[in-house]
Amino acid sequence: MAPCSPLSILLFLSVAATIAAVSYADDFPPPYDFKHVCDPDRYKKLNLSVAKFAFCDKSLPYRARAKNLVDSLTLQEKVTLLGNQNADVQRLGLPRYNWWSEALHGVSNFGGGSRFGKNVPGATSFPLPITSASAFNEQLWKAIGQAVSTEARAMHNVGMAGLTFWSPNINVVRDPRWGRILETPGEDPFVVGRYAVNFVRGMQDVVGQTRPLKVSACCKHYAAYDLDNWATAGMIIDHMKVTEQDMVETFLRPFEMCVKEGDVSSVMCSYNQVNAIPTCVDARLLRGTIRNDWELHGYIVSDCDSVDVLLNTQKFLDDTPEDAVAQVLRAGLDLDCGDTYTKYLESATLRGLVKESELDQALINNYVVLLRLGFFDGQPAYDKLTVSDVCSEQHLDLATDAARQGIVLLKNSNGALPLSTKKHKSIAVVGPNSADNSVQIGNYAGIPCNYVTAVDGLRRYASVDHKIGCADVRCQNETFIFPAVRSARNADATVIVAGLNLDIEREDHDRTNLELPGYQNQLIRQVADASKGPVVLVIFSAGGVNVTEFNVSDKISAIVWAGYPGERGGDALADVLYGSYNPGGRLPLTWYTPEYLLQLPMTSMKLRPVDELGYPGRTYKFYNSTTIYPFGYGLSYTTFSYSVVSTQSHCTLLRYNQSAYVPPCHAARVDDLDCADDISVTVEVKNTGSLDGSDAVILYSQAPDGILGAPIKQVVGFQRVLVEAGKSSNVTFSLSSCKSLSIVTDSAYVAVPSGRHTFIVGSGDNAVPFAFQVYLRD
Repeated sequence: MAPCSPLSILLFLSVAATIAAVSYADDFPPPYDFKHVCDPDRYKKLNLSVAKFAFCDKSLPYRARAKNLVDSLTLQEKVTLLGNQNADVQRLGLPRYNWWSEALHGVSNFGGGSRFGKNVPGATSFPLPITSASAFNEQLWKAIGQAVSTEARAMHNVGMAGLTFWSPNINVVRDPRWGRILETPGEDPFVVGRYAVNFVRGMQDVVGQTRPLKVSACCKHYAAYDLDNWATAGMIIDHMKVTEQDMVETFLRPFEMCVKEGDVSSVMCSYNQVNAIPTCVDARLLRGTIRNDWELHGYIVSDCDSVDVLLNTQKFLDDTPEDAVAQVLRAGLDLDCGDTYTKYLESATLRGLVKESELDQALINNYVVLLRLGFFDGQPAYDKLTVSDVCSEQHLDLATDAARQGIVLLKNSNGALPLSTKKHKSIAVVGPNSADNSVQIGNYAGIPCNYVTAVDGLRRYASVDHKIGCADVRCQNETFIFPAVRSARNADATVIVAGLNLDIEREDHDRTNLELPGYQNQLIRQVADASKGPVVLVIFSAGGVNVTEFNVSDKISAIVWAGYPGERGGDALADVLYGSYNPGGRLPLTWYTPEYLLQLPMTSMKLRPVDELGYPGRTYKFYNSTTIYPFGYGLSYTTFSYSVVSTQSHCTLLRYNQSAYVPPCHAARVDDLDCADDISVTVEVKNTGSLDGSDAVILYSQAPDGILGAPIKQVVGFQRVLVEAGKSSNVTFSLSSCKSLSIVTDSAYVAVPSGRHTFIVGSGDNAVPFAFQVYLRD
């Protein structure tokens, strides 16, 4: 047998870790056979009296109840409750519980904490976050969270789901090759943070540590995690060299927003090392930042098996396993998704490596969350939810609407779209993603209620001749191209549904290029050449793909990006193509040209350009060169114009270039200011076209000229607004100068520079800049 290459070894390690994490959940609940732990009838069946246990006394505060429960446990029992699969403690009436459930874009059966069965065969599968993020609609994100949590709670009430869901993924997309882009809300840390805040609030339904939770959400993967397996690099064996400036500005910001503004009840630390320290053993990042600085009201959990990985794969600690788990616990990790804690914490405690009181505090953090969830007492506000609340028409309609809002129109030559039911009665639909169910729901998916593919959706509007064009998305032979070409010759219009799927981009699988796979380009060319009517190219993908040729080709009339649109994606796509819905989505990340990948390795973590190495900047904030489509790009079937009306301090040093004016007070440190929403910006959005439409209005800020390392621009607000044809609507942004005008200095201070700031509404030809002056006193 040939020896394994470094890449194959890395792939084996990463996949094996995932498989192991899933397999040891197989024999754990659900189904659960009780409504809530402290049900007196349940205790009677156990020959116990609920009155004996103060942790069942609802008159006591959550923390007092959790402490009583933990004080009642033996050391051995405590250790068994610090892994994600809690064993039962029969003498106290505690049942088994699996903490690991997922709800990235709908309730999932991944992780084993929630399952489907005869009584609940499926749950609504919403678009993946990269597609929902394209809507730039905070109300939509919260509504999705509310719907997902309703279905989760309903499933819990019939014994088929847990209450702790390890979602959302809020890692910022740094590189277009990353395989997990589909799980994230894109490349801007502010947008990602606002997605997190709204989705979490929708899931948990409350804010405040003493209030009940609908379900528990978890913001992951903390922090600076955005690489899986690329070339010889991987999340398990490599560490990320990250500047403090980039940590504060980009990699930590969404998590800070998730904790402080979203009041999330859990944060998950990631596998990777940051500056040579695995995040799950970094006390500064966990206890220091999440627990103390941000004041998390909840628990910190490891990514599954990451404690084992730092011990046995990364070999971060040369000491015994007991020394390792003691350090991890002291760093602030409350719950181990895996079995390393349960194997070694008891002996670590008995050897004096860790205090038993430190185990107690971790357990209290965990159990306060379960108490807030009603796991012990029930939750009257949600106890009546049942199977009829899963896959409801209301949720399916929301899934369709979310997909519609997330679809982005990238090209529309000569008004080729929308298609007409009168002119385009017979259409050809070709391409490897035209009838593929799996590409719609991506990963971390459950079992959908039902699928509507692109072909299914378009059949509501026209007679469809469907030809696959490629055997699968890899498109490794030309066998199926000619039937697709023949179909296009006779059709009133042709829709080519191409792109990527989980074979090309996913967890554990980063891309090495930005091209469409195999013979897809040839399929598109030949079909477009043969078509007698307009040709619409639809791309299913998370990351950008190289469509430069088709963007300038006269043979391609329109290009539409559909992302991963969820189970009702086919209906949404058809509604957009035939004009029942006017697209208004915008790209949440930059689509780079292929040359970009030749300029820097995926392992380079710096966001700003590195001139001595010839590395360009990353993301729209720091990259100022050629793109296929920029961040925030998206067209409509109508046109909009903007006009702006705006209404209306301690110093730190910045570096300026030699030609710039240097004010006496360079900047104010945000820590020294009394921050409030002190800026109001009102934007008039006028629909200057002939069709009603929604517009995602994005507001950017620019720091004063001449500050080295300042972002080119950065998003400070966005709203989606529906405007009737020929009419106007006002959108008002309430901003804090401390947040909206601040930058992060070289030394990682958050500071507001003195001088002439600029706000920009929109981008490209539609952009409207206007100045805002900041004066500071020494």
